[in-house]
Amino acid sequence: MAADKDIQISVVIPCFNEEKTVGETIEKAKIGLSKLPLSSEILLIDNNSTDNSVKIASSLGVKVIFEREQGYGYALLRGFEEARGRYIMMGDADNTYDLSELDKFIKPLTEGYDLVTGTRLKGNILPGAMKWLHRYIGNPLITFLINLLFGSHVSDAECGMRAFTKDAYRKMRLQAGGMELISEIIVKAAKTKLKIIELPITYYPRKGESKLRSFFDGWRNLRFLLLYSPTYLFLIPGEIIFSLGFILMLALLPGPLLIGSHGYDIHVMVLASTFAILGYQIILLGLYAKVFSLAEGFEEEDKAITLVMKYFTLEKGLYAGTILFLAGFGINMFILLKWISVGFGQLAEVRPALVALTLTVIGIQTIFSSFFLSLLMIRKAKRK
Repeated sequence: MAADKDIQISVVIPCFNEEKTVGETIEKAKIGLSKLPLSSEILLIDNNSTDNSVKIASSLGVKVIFEREQGYGYALLRGFEEARGRYIMMGDADNTYDLSELDKFIKPLTEGYDLVTGTRLKGNILPGAMKWLHRYIGNPLITFLINLLFGSHVSDAECGMRAFTKDAYRKMRLQAGGMELISEIIVKAAKTKLKIIELPITYYPRKGESKLRSFFDGWRNLRFLLLYSPTYLFLIPGEIIFSLGFILMLALLPGPLLIGSHGYDIHVMVLASTFAILGYQIILLGLYAKVFSLAEGFEEEDKAITLVMKYFTLEKGLYAGTILFLAGFGINMFILLKWISVGFGQLAEVRPALVALTLTVIGIQTIFSSFFLSLLMIRKAKRK
């Protein structure tokens, strides 16, 4: 056995009740490693198996590590932390990935790539290896969203046969404990500008019961992608809702609006005011999420948030919020004076009152949000 500092390749195999295939998976990993002139280790990460998986792995001379926190992601993360090699190879214990070809994944890493990921969709999927729902709907949809939201350019974002350098692993700062870890690797690799290459692979039918829960795991993936994309989750929807509401509210301020044969009046203006306030709040949530992501090192700065952080100060935010609030307050004072002038009689100033309400609420939101954004920016400054 090579000394710790001499280990160059670590093969990480997560396992949960895979006694039918774990032995063959390990043997294939050994074949793949034998093709490389590099020292290596094989780590089996057992995730609470109740069958003979651990016994089989131990008999084959691999190092077995026990991860009690249940979850595919937790098992992999434990393996990555325990790995001593400069290069880390991952593949499932169900033998659906042919680890005898792992040498093809290590070679690009030695040539300067940070992450090598397999692609089943450009390779060969054997009959019975992948459900129709996963092959033609789930996987393409998740891959499309990852490419759209994070600017990656992969064809199979859900492939679990991958290799990356230990340095790349440290940069990605992976966290997900479930199946969504597979997506997180691509997302974080794109965010941290890692050099990625895809290799076509053959995907084999598994023996035994699949641990994948189609809709539950699909939702966890979708949820993860949305949470890591505040621009698409918050900022863009917020901007659309706010713009629609505010413009419509101002259009209705002079009086009813006639479009075609339909008239739009005060009830639509109430809805428009609601949209403006709601949209503004969503935008603020997006800014919180963006600055928090930057402060935690989860995201690279984009042009929009860079401008906000460059020119924003607490004082500017308080100034803008105060102006908005005073504008709304001033309109309310105008309405009050008009009411006094008619002897507190009948008053028909609902339209300006709605504008005043909207400006007042937005102003107060801006004031308190400025304090919160300043706190988040202090956190980012301390991190640097």
